[in-house]
Amino acid sequence: MSSERVQKALARMGYGSRREIERLIGEEKIRINGQLAKLGDHVTEGDKVNVGNRRAIIKSDVNRIRVLLYNKPEGEICTQKDEQGRPTVFKSIGRLKEGRWIGVGRLDINSSGLLLFTNYGDLANHLMHPSSEIEREYAVRVQGEVTQDMIKNMLKGVELEDGLLKFDQILDGGGQGANHWYHVILKEGKNREVRRLWQSQDVRVSRLTRVRYGSIVLPRDLKVGKKLELTLDEIKTLFAEVKLAWPASRDVIASELKKKAKNSSIKQHLYGSGVKAKSSKSRTSRSKSSKTSSSHAAQKHKEGLSMDSKSVKSKWPGNKTKHKK
Repeated sequence: MSSERVQKALARMGYGSRREIERLIGEEKIRINGQLAKLGDHVTEGDKVNVGNRRAIIKSDVNRIRVLLYNKPEGEICTQKDEQGRPTVFKSIGRLKEGRWIGVGRLDINSSGLLLFTNYGDLANHLMHPSSEIEREYAVRVQGEVTQDMIKNMLKGVELEDGLLKFDQILDGGGQGANHWYHVILKEGKNREVRRLWQSQDVRVSRLTRVRYGSIVLPRDLKVGKKLELTLDEIKTLFAEVKLAWPASRDVIASELKKKAKNSSIKQHLYGSGVKAKSSKSRTSRSKSSKTSSSHAAQKHKEGLSMDSKSVKSKWPGNKTKHKK
Protein backbone atom coordinates (compact mmCIF):
# COMPACT_ATOMS: atom_id res chain seq x y z
CA MET A 1 0.00 0.00 0.00
CA SER A 2 1.14 3.58 -0.55
CA SER A 3 1.41 5.91 2.43
CA GLU A 4 -1.75 7.53 3.79
CA ARG A 5 -2.58 9.90 6.60
CA VAL A 6 -2.58 8.25 9.99
CA GLN A 7 -6.14 9.36 10.83
CA LYS A 8 -7.43 7.89 7.57
CA ALA A 9 -5.59 4.59 8.07
CA LEU A 10 -6.75 4.17 11.68
CA ALA A 11 -10.32 5.13 10.79
CA ARG A 12 -10.31 2.59 7.96
CA MET A 13 -9.10 -0.08 10.39
CA GLY A 14 -11.91 0.72 12.82
CA TYR A 15 -10.10 2.62 15.59
CA GLY A 16 -12.52 5.54 15.42
CA SER A 17 -13.77 8.19 13.06
CA ARG A 18 -11.28 10.58 11.48
CA ARG A 19 -12.44 13.34 13.81
CA GLU A 20 -11.89 11.11 16.85
CA ILE A 21 -8.40 10.17 15.64
CA GLU A 22 -7.54 13.83 15.02
CA ARG A 23 -8.73 14.67 18.54
CA LEU A 24 -6.54 11.91 20.01
CA ILE A 25 -3.56 13.20 18.02
CA GLY A 26 -4.15 16.68 19.48
CA GLU A 27 -4.25 15.11 22.97
CA GLU A 28 -0.90 13.37 22.27
CA LYS A 29 -2.42 9.91 22.70
CA ILE A 30 -1.17 8.46 19.42
CA ARG A 31 2.37 7.34 18.62
CA ILE A 32 3.79 6.10 15.33
CA ASN A 33 6.73 3.72 15.75
CA GLY A 34 7.34 5.21 19.19
CA GLN A 35 7.13 8.86 18.12
CA LEU A 36 4.26 11.21 18.96
CA ALA A 37 1.97 11.59 15.95
CA LYS A 38 1.15 14.99 14.44
CA LEU A 39 -1.66 16.02 12.12
CA GLY A 40 -0.55 15.32 8.57
CA ASP A 41 1.73 12.39 9.49
CA HIS A 42 1.63 9.46 7.07
CA VAL A 43 1.91 5.72 7.70
CA THR A 44 2.58 2.69 5.53
CA GLU A 45 1.81 -1.01 5.91
CA GLY A 46 3.70 -2.54 8.83
CA ASP A 47 4.04 0.67 10.86
CA LYS A 48 3.34 0.21 14.57
CA VAL A 49 0.87 2.68 16.03
CA ASN A 50 -0.20 3.11 19.65
CA VAL A 51 -3.73 4.43 20.12
CA GLY A 52 -3.96 5.15 23.83
CA ASN A 53 -3.37 1.77 25.51
CA ARG A 54 -4.03 -0.18 22.31
CA ARG A 55 -1.46 -1.19 19.76
CA ALA A 56 -2.13 -1.46 16.03
CA ILE A 57 -0.09 -2.59 13.05
CA ILE A 58 -1.07 -0.76 9.88
CA LYS A 59 -2.64 -3.08 7.31
CA SER A 60 -3.63 -2.42 3.73
CA ASP A 61 -7.23 -3.39 4.48
CA VAL A 62 -9.47 -4.87 7.17
CA ASN A 63 -9.99 -8.63 7.02
CA ARG A 64 -13.74 -8.30 6.62
CA ILE A 65 -16.06 -5.32 6.25
CA ARG A 66 -18.92 -5.64 8.71
CA VAL A 67 -22.04 -3.60 9.46
CA LEU A 68 -24.24 -4.22 12.48
CA LEU A 69 -27.83 -3.10 13.01
CA TYR A 70 -28.89 -2.64 16.65
CA ASN A 71 -32.32 -1.87 18.11
CA LYS A 72 -31.33 0.47 20.94
CA PRO A 73 -33.52 0.55 24.05
CA GLU A 74 -34.17 3.68 26.08
CA GLY A 75 -31.70 4.08 28.93
CA GLU A 76 -28.52 3.21 27.04
CA ILE A 77 -25.97 5.84 26.01
CA CYS A 78 -23.91 5.94 22.81
CA THR A 79 -20.41 6.24 24.29
CA GLN A 80 -17.64 3.67 24.80
CA LYS A 81 -17.55 4.22 28.58
CA ASP A 82 -19.62 6.14 31.08
CA GLU A 83 -18.22 7.63 34.28
CA GLN A 84 -21.61 7.24 35.96
CA GLY A 85 -21.71 3.53 35.21
CA ARG A 86 -24.76 3.69 32.95
CA PRO A 87 -25.24 0.94 30.33
CA THR A 88 -23.76 1.68 26.91
CA VAL A 89 -24.66 0.44 23.44
CA PHE A 90 -21.05 -0.72 22.89
CA LYS A 91 -21.26 -3.05 25.87
CA SER A 92 -24.52 -4.47 24.52
CA ILE A 93 -23.20 -5.25 21.03
CA GLY A 94 -19.87 -6.72 22.22
CA ARG A 95 -16.28 -6.14 21.14
CA LEU A 96 -14.38 -7.15 18.02
CA LYS A 97 -11.19 -9.21 18.10
CA GLU A 98 -9.57 -6.81 15.63
CA GLY A 99 -10.35 -3.10 15.38
CA ARG A 100 -13.55 -1.86 16.94
CA TRP A 101 -17.12 -0.92 16.19
CA ILE A 102 -17.69 2.67 15.05
CA GLY A 103 -21.13 4.09 15.77
CA VAL A 104 -22.85 5.74 12.82
CA GLY A 105 -24.53 8.71 14.47
CA ARG A 106 -26.05 8.70 17.94
CA LEU A 107 -29.33 8.56 19.82
CA ASP A 108 -29.80 10.25 23.18
CA ILE A 109 -30.45 8.24 26.34
CA ASN A 110 -34.23 8.73 26.11
CA SER A 111 -34.48 7.69 22.44
CA SER A 112 -34.65 4.21 20.97
CA GLY A 113 -34.49 2.45 17.64
CA LEU A 114 -32.09 1.91 14.76
CA LEU A 115 -28.34 2.31 15.25
CA LEU A 116 -25.69 1.26 12.73
CA PHE A 117 -22.14 0.16 13.58
CA THR A 118 -19.28 -0.73 11.25
CA ASN A 119 -15.61 -1.65 11.50
CA TYR A 120 -14.83 0.20 8.26
CA GLY A 121 -13.95 3.81 9.00
CA ASP A 122 -14.44 5.18 5.49
CA LEU A 123 -18.00 3.85 5.38
CA ALA A 124 -18.81 5.34 8.79
CA ASN A 125 -17.36 8.70 7.74
CA HIS A 126 -19.37 8.79 4.50
CA LEU A 127 -22.61 7.74 6.22
CA MET A 128 -22.30 10.56 8.77
CA HIS A 129 -20.94 13.31 6.53
CA PRO A 130 -23.54 16.02 5.68
CA SER A 131 -22.50 15.97 2.00
CA SER A 132 -23.90 12.43 1.66
CA GLU A 133 -27.38 13.76 2.59
CA ILE A 134 -28.48 10.43 4.09
CA GLU A 135 -32.10 10.46 5.21
CA ARG A 136 -32.97 9.66 8.83
CA GLU A 137 -36.57 8.80 9.64
CA TYR A 138 -38.04 8.94 13.14
CA ALA A 139 -41.36 7.90 14.65
CA VAL A 140 -42.32 10.65 17.12
CA ARG A 141 -45.12 10.68 19.69
CA VAL A 142 -45.96 14.20 20.84
CA GLN A 143 -48.19 15.65 23.53
CA GLY A 144 -50.22 18.74 22.76
CA GLU A 145 -52.12 20.21 19.87
CA VAL A 146 -50.24 20.43 16.58
CA THR A 147 -51.48 22.96 14.03
CA GLN A 148 -50.74 23.27 10.33
CA ASP A 149 -48.83 26.50 11.03
CA MET A 150 -46.50 24.57 13.35
CA ILE A 151 -45.88 21.96 10.69
CA LYS A 152 -45.17 24.65 8.09
CA ASN A 153 -42.71 26.34 10.48
CA MET A 154 -40.76 23.11 11.02
CA LEU A 155 -40.69 22.37 7.29
CA LYS A 156 -39.56 25.90 6.45
CA GLY A 157 -36.93 25.98 9.19
CA VAL A 158 -36.51 27.34 12.70
CA GLU A 159 -33.50 29.43 13.70
CA LEU A 160 -31.96 28.02 16.87
CA GLU A 161 -28.66 28.61 18.70
CA ASP A 162 -26.69 26.37 16.32
CA GLY A 163 -28.28 27.49 13.07
CA LEU A 164 -31.36 26.80 10.96
CA LEU A 165 -33.00 23.43 11.70
CA LYS A 166 -35.83 21.89 9.70
CA PHE A 167 -37.59 18.67 8.72
CA ASP A 168 -37.69 17.59 5.08
CA GLN A 169 -40.98 15.75 5.57
CA ILE A 170 -43.61 15.39 8.30
CA LEU A 171 -46.08 12.52 7.92
CA ASP A 172 -49.16 12.01 10.09
CA GLY A 173 -48.96 8.68 11.90
CA GLY A 174 -52.31 8.78 13.67
CA GLY A 175 -53.27 8.61 17.34
CA GLN A 176 -55.98 9.61 19.76
CA GLY A 177 -56.36 12.25 22.44
CA ALA A 178 -53.34 14.27 23.54
CA ASN A 179 -50.85 11.73 22.17
CA HIS A 180 -50.29 11.78 18.43
CA TRP A 181 -47.73 10.03 16.23
CA TYR A 182 -45.77 11.60 13.38
CA HIS A 183 -43.00 10.37 11.12
CA VAL A 184 -40.36 13.00 10.44
CA ILE A 185 -37.51 12.82 7.89
CA LEU A 186 -34.34 14.92 7.87
CA LYS A 187 -30.85 14.73 6.37
CA GLU A 188 -28.78 16.03 9.27
CA GLY A 189 -27.84 14.58 12.61
CA LYS A 190 -27.35 17.53 14.93
CA ASN A 191 -27.59 17.07 18.68
CA ARG A 192 -31.23 16.39 19.78
CA GLU A 193 -32.42 18.06 16.58
CA VAL A 194 -35.80 16.30 16.42
CA ARG A 195 -36.73 17.09 20.02
CA ARG A 196 -35.56 20.71 19.81
CA LEU A 197 -37.58 21.38 16.65
CA TRP A 198 -40.79 20.18 18.29
CA GLN A 199 -39.97 22.05 21.48
CA SER A 200 -39.57 25.25 19.46
CA GLN A 201 -43.32 24.92 18.75
CA ASP A 202 -44.14 24.37 22.45
CA VAL A 203 -44.86 20.68 21.82
CA ARG A 204 -43.36 17.99 24.05
CA VAL A 205 -41.93 14.77 22.59
CA SER A 206 -42.92 11.80 24.77
CA ARG A 207 -41.47 9.05 22.57
CA LEU A 208 -38.78 9.07 19.88
CA THR A 209 -37.69 6.07 17.81
CA ARG A 210 -35.42 6.00 14.77
CA VAL A 211 -36.93 3.64 12.21
CA ARG A 212 -34.72 4.18 9.16
CA TYR A 213 -31.20 5.28 8.24
CA GLY A 214 -30.77 5.70 4.48
CA SER A 215 -31.92 2.49 2.83
CA ILE A 216 -31.70 0.47 6.05
CA VAL A 217 -35.07 0.04 7.78
CA LEU A 218 -35.49 -1.21 11.35
CA PRO A 219 -36.97 -4.74 11.02
CA ARG A 220 -40.30 -5.13 12.79
CA ASP A 221 -39.28 -8.52 14.18
CA LEU A 222 -35.99 -7.27 15.68
CA LYS A 223 -36.69 -6.97 19.39
CA VAL A 224 -35.41 -4.06 21.49
CA GLY A 225 -31.86 -4.73 22.67
CA LYS A 226 -31.14 -7.21 19.87
CA LYS A 227 -28.68 -6.92 16.97
CA LEU A 228 -28.51 -8.12 13.38
CA GLU A 229 -25.53 -8.25 11.00
CA LEU A 230 -26.10 -7.00 7.46
CA THR A 231 -25.48 -9.25 4.46
CA LEU A 232 -22.78 -8.55 1.89
CA ASP A 233 -25.37 -7.28 -0.62
CA GLU A 234 -26.85 -4.90 1.98
CA ILE A 235 -23.38 -3.56 2.80
CA LYS A 236 -22.64 -3.01 -0.88
CA THR A 237 -25.93 -1.08 -1.16
CA LEU A 238 -24.72 1.25 1.61
CA PHE A 239 -21.43 1.79 -0.25
CA ALA A 240 -23.32 2.70 -3.41
CA GLU A 241 -25.67 4.98 -1.48
CA VAL A 242 -22.82 7.16 -0.20
CA LYS A 243 -20.90 6.88 -3.50
CA LEU A 244 -18.02 5.02 -1.88
CA ALA A 245 -16.09 2.64 -4.12
CA TRP A 246 -16.29 -0.98 -3.05
CA PRO A 247 -12.76 -2.40 -2.48
CA ALA A 248 -12.11 -4.98 -5.21
CA SER A 249 -9.94 -6.98 -2.81
CA ARG A 250 -13.06 -7.73 -0.75
CA ASP A 251 -14.60 -9.78 -3.57
CA VAL A 252 -11.37 -11.77 -3.99
CA ILE A 253 -11.25 -12.57 -0.26
CA ALA A 254 -14.96 -13.41 -0.17
CA SER A 255 -14.54 -15.68 -3.19
CA GLU A 256 -11.64 -17.50 -1.54
CA LEU A 257 -13.57 -17.97 1.72
CA LYS A 258 -16.61 -19.21 -0.18
CA LYS A 259 -14.46 -21.68 -2.18
CA LYS A 260 -12.81 -22.91 1.01
CA ALA A 261 -16.18 -23.42 2.70
CA LYS A 262 -17.50 -25.23 -0.40
CA ASN A 263 -14.50 -27.58 -0.52
CA SER A 264 -14.90 -28.31 3.18
CA SER A 265 -18.59 -29.09 2.61
CA ILE A 266 -17.76 -31.40 -0.32
CA LYS A 267 -15.17 -33.29 1.73
CA GLN A 268 -17.61 -33.73 4.55
CA HIS A 269 -20.26 -34.95 2.13
CA LEU A 270 -17.89 -37.43 0.45
CA TYR A 271 -15.97 -38.73 3.44
CA GLY A 272 -18.06 -37.83 6.44
CA SER A 273 -20.40 -40.85 6.21
CA GLY A 274 -17.46 -43.17 5.44
CA VAL A 275 -15.60 -41.96 8.49
CA LYS A 276 -18.73 -42.43 10.54
CA ALA A 277 -19.29 -45.92 9.16
CA LYS A 278 -15.66 -46.80 9.74
CA SER A 279 -15.90 -45.55 13.28
CA SER A 280 -19.10 -47.54 13.80
CA LYS A 281 -17.47 -50.64 12.29
CA SER A 282 -14.48 -50.17 14.58
CA ARG A 283 -16.77 -49.90 17.59
CA THR A 284 -18.62 -53.08 16.47
CA SER A 285 -15.34 -54.92 15.98
CA ARG A 286 -14.14 -53.84 19.41
CA SER A 287 -17.46 -54.95 20.86
CA LYS A 288 -17.24 -58.37 19.20
CA SER A 289 -13.63 -58.74 20.31
CA SER A 290 -14.65 -57.80 23.83
CA LYS A 291 -17.50 -60.33 23.78
CA THR A 292 -15.18 -63.07 22.43
CA SER A 293 -12.57 -62.32 25.09
CA SER A 294 -15.25 -62.38 27.74
CA SER A 295 -16.52 -65.72 26.40
CA HIS A 296 -13.02 -67.25 26.46
CA ALA A 297 -12.41 -65.91 29.92
CA ALA A 298 -15.72 -67.32 31.16
CA GLN A 299 -14.94 -70.74 29.61
CA LYS A 300 -11.49 -70.79 31.20
CA HIS A 301 -12.98 -69.73 34.51
CA LYS A 302 -15.56 -72.53 34.24
CA GLU A 303 -12.89 -75.10 33.38
CA GLY A 304 -10.81 -73.86 36.26
CA LEU A 305 -13.72 -74.28 38.64
CA SER A 306 -14.30 -77.80 37.28
CA MET A 307 -10.65 -78.75 37.79
CA ASP A 308 -10.68 -77.29 41.26
CA SER A 309 -13.81 -79.29 42.03
CA LYS A 310 -12.16 -82.58 40.92
CA SER A 311 -9.07 -81.74 42.87
CA VAL A 312 -11.07 -81.05 46.01
CA LYS A 313 -13.08 -84.30 45.61
CA SER A 314 -9.93 -86.35 45.16
CA LYS A 315 -8.62 -85.07 48.49
CA TRP A 316 -11.63 -86.20 50.52
CA PRO A 317 -10.80 -89.32 52.72
CA GLY A 318 -13.97 -91.10 51.71
CA ASN A 319 -13.01 -90.86 48.08
CA LYS A 320 -9.55 -92.33 48.78
CA THR A 321 -11.09 -95.26 50.70
CA LYS A 322 -13.51 -95.93 47.88
CA HIS A 323 -10.63 -95.79 45.42
CA LYS A 324 -8.68 -98.42 47.40
CA LYS A 325 -11.55 -100.83 47.28
